[in-house]
Amino acid sequence: MTCKVAKTMAEMIKVTQKRSLISVKPKLRGTVRALGLRGIGTSNVVPDNDATRGMIRAVSHLVEFEPCQGQ
Repeated sequence: MTCKVAKTMAEMIKVTQKRSLISVKPKLRGTVRALGLRGIGTSNVVPDNDATRGMIRAVSHLVEFEPCQGQ
């Protein structure tokens, strides 16, 4: 997935789901879905802001993230 043109690379984060949502509380499942992830191995590019960082922190045991590279 590539970075969106409207944002700079430094303002975007690539999030990838690494673990299953089986036996995960519904609130955390909703957080993963809100990040745009639908299954193991799926990735999404999201804006780097406080709200997104908080969501990633809440599900950090289920996802990996990295700064968006390339356009």
